[in-house]
Amino acid sequence: MVIPLSYSFRNLWTRRLTTVLTASGMAMVVFVFAATLMLAEGLQKTLIATGSPDNVVVIRKGSVSEVQSGVERNQASIVESQPEIAIGSNGRQLLAKELVVLINLPKRDSNKPSNVVIRGVGEESLLLRPQVRLVEGRMPRPGSAEVVAGMNIAKRFKGGGLGETLRFGMRTWTVVGIFDAGATGFSSEIWGDVDQLMQAFRRPVYSSVVFKLRDTGQFRALKERIESDPRLTLEAKRETRYYEDQSEAMATFLRIMGLALTIIFSLGAVIGAMITMYAAVANRITEIGTLRALGFTRTSILIAFVCEALFLGLLGGVVGMVCASFMQLITISTMNWQSFAELAFSFTLTPSIIGKGLLFSLIMGLVGGVLPAFRAANMKIVDALRAS
Repeated sequence: MVIPLSYSFRNLWTRRLTTVLTASGMAMVVFVFAATLMLAEGLQKTLIATGSPDNVVVIRKGSVSEVQSGVERNQASIVESQPEIAIGSNGRQLLAKELVVLINLPKRDSNKPSNVVIRGVGEESLLLRPQVRLVEGRMPRPGSAEVVAGMNIAKRFKGGGLGETLRFGMRTWTVVGIFDAGATGFSSEIWGDVDQLMQAFRRPVYSSVVFKLRDTGQFRALKERIESDPRLTLEAKRETRYYEDQSEAMATFLRIMGLALTIIFSLGAVIGAMITMYAAVANRITEIGTLRALGFTRTSILIAFVCEALFLGLLGGVVGMVCASFMQLITISTMNWQSFAELAFSFTLTPSIIGKGLLFSLIMGLVGGVLPAFRAANMKIVDALRAS
């Protein structure tokens, strides 16, 4: 004979207070577990979405990011001559030679300085990034001390708003436009004329060369040609791969930190579930003896108590995931360890994270309930009935 699942549900409802307290502990653990995964996912999504699979980034070999890279003008000209580069509707190559440097700007709320990316761009840079859209003002005029700021810069940093001025590179720059790059890293950058910025920062070399491919299938041949050319000390990466590499170290750290915190908190939740289930067994000794006398097997009693523990874990998991879902409304900023620049991004919830969170809650319920379930199943009928 098999004990119906409704029996387990009724027992949890009868012990409402202990059920809620135990499920709350599990929900807290699932919330922490899911939030850290969402944080890492949000970081990776922001950086990977920054790149396009059709675009190629060429930087100096051994450079971790554009900030540490240097591409000499003659090397940039050689890259510019590659036949795989796409041609735009204006008849010009979809290629941009760019400069990337870091400056310190004070935050609006705390006045604390933080690193911000300044990107020197060319006329084709905007065509290479269709996700970048000008929402206020205009683009900088070539040869002028004008810049445009990403939405996150305009909101978070002093001097980043439309019409405000910034002082860096021994010059004063006017913000003439605000652009929205969606959930990408470009929203945390400031763009200006590449030639003017190279003069201001006394940089004789570019940081990178970015271009669009005619055909994405030509990337491997192009990569081998550039990296084997003795005149060049450069490497080529797909833009999506480049930005994925930028997020790898930070995302790995967040996942490890989240796993460590989750293990610590989960021990308390499992112990709480175990105490709850042991108490349930102690309060239902006579009931267990009656079930055995009615013909229910040890296995069916074991399954019934394990189901109770699983229901308890699932309840905590669902509550924890619902609470974690609200974290998507929050945008945070932190330093990207690869570029050492401020990067704003949001928590991101995915079906994979939901699945992992619910699975983890079920495992906590199972671990916390399996020993009490074995105790209940192994009770002798006579001893259980005598306890009444």
